[in-house]
Amino acid sequence: MKDPNWTLSLFFAFYLTWRQLRNKMYSRLKFYSSLLLGFGFIFLLSCETETKRMNGFSVHGLDVSHYQKQINWDTVMVYDIDFVFIKASEGENFRDSFFQKNWNSLQKFDVKKGAYHFFRPTLDVNKQFQNFSQTVKLADEDLPPVLDIEVEDGRSKKEIVHAVKQWLALAEKKYGVKPIIYTNLNFYKATLAGHFDEYPMWIARYSNREPILDYGNSWTFWQYGNRGKIPGIEGDVDLNVFNGSLEELDALSNGKSPFSEVRFKPKNTKR
Repeated sequence: MKDPNWTLSLFFAFYLTWRQLRNKMYSRLKFYSSLLLGFGFIFLLSCETETKRMNGFSVHGLDVSHYQKQINWDTVMVYDIDFVFIKASEGENFRDSFFQKNWNSLQKFDVKKGAYHFFRPTLDVNKQFQNFSQTVKLADEDLPPVLDIEVEDGRSKKEIVHAVKQWLALAEKKYGVKPIIYTNLNFYKATLAGHFDEYPMWIARYSNREPILDYGNSWTFWQYGNRGKIPGIEGDVDLNVFNGSLEELDALSNGKSPFSEVRFKPKNTKR
């Protein structure tokens, strides 16, 4: 006959083991929850932190659109701005409501200006380029046209690369200079790397570490933050640097020199 205390002892052994496992699981849950909350807090903090002017570069610029609304360029230009990119169009029909005002306002300043089109991969390439070309008239001193490609819109990599090449070819034929490609670093690496090495790259990477491109290529413009504060601009604005000198920026201007004659090497050695 079994000891009547055996069942009770076994029950308590199981109970203590269950409590230990529960406490461990609870502790781990608390740890991972705290970790996730910590990362979330850091992410939110980084999104809200003001972008400071990047040191180590001599040529600085902005990019703006209707999101910045009315801009007081007389005030902005006090702050050593060397170039400005302005949103001109998007898709087949959208034209930025502040483009012409911003474009015309910059004529009186000694600043390089450029215009960009936000590309929609699902829409007709010819109609998208027509939308841009009817909006933007470039002079010799202006920067090359820019194609902003950063969304897939459900298209495959192959389809996106093909469509982007079509738009770039149309722009080069129209304006006589290789366009600039704007994208973020992740999109570049996932979709564009290796297909557009001959084009100037304007890369968005919100960090104090400059973007590193594939196959030994160098970026031409770097958008390093989107929380810049510039007197004369309501709210936040994107801040950028050029990977070269003012003379090299001038050489990149529309109609003056093909990109193949202008080479850039990283000047900020931070990685």
